[in-house]
Amino acid sequence: MVTTSFNYFEESATVIKALKDSIDTMKRMSIGIYESQLAGGKMLIAGNGGSCADAEHFAGEMVCTFKDRNRRAFSAISLTNNSSAITAWTNDFGFDTYFTRQVEALGQAGDILFLITTGGGDRANGASMNLVDAAEKAIDMGLKVYAIAGKTGGELSKISHEFIKVSSFETCHIQEAHIAIIHAICLSLDELAVSTEGDQGNNE
Repeated sequence: MVTTSFNYFEESATVIKALKDSIDTMKRMSIGIYESQLAGGKMLIAGNGGSCADAEHFAGEMVCTFKDRNRRAFSAISLTNNSSAITAWTNDFGFDTYFTRQVEALGQAGDILFLITTGGGDRANGASMNLVDAAEKAIDMGLKVYAIAGKTGGELSKISHEFIKVSSFETCHIQEAHIAIIHAICLSLDELAVSTEGDQGNNE
């Protein structure tokens, strides 16, 4: 058991190291987010369970700062932050449509819907289909959909404008890789803001 426990770190490191194959996609995501922000857009972020926590983490990094304390603020909303709306909608209509409703309420053409999920959505068993439905609504409304997942990639791998699949079927390692992707994107956004606008961003 002790040996297995210590193998955990090696397995996690292997999964994260494999993300180097997705660097080009991360760059495209970063540029897309940055250009959307410059045009007055915002990013809506969603996930279930641990991925919900990752969505809130990502939104916090966007609104506040990452490494550069002087860079511009980025507009980002985690779609699980409004507990009154969540409980009202899910009580009356169910949770399956809550993210779709949020996209309808908050999304505009030119915005980005960023979805975080370990499986990517499965029509057969219904897992994370609330995210897939929200993505389809977003596409209909003119938003770009970016998604990160693991396992097979699921339905989101088929419909997202930009997509990264983590090479693992272990939920814990997928989630660890997701945080690495999020942090890499945040660092890239810092660099884009500084190189384009200087140290003060839109705080000048």
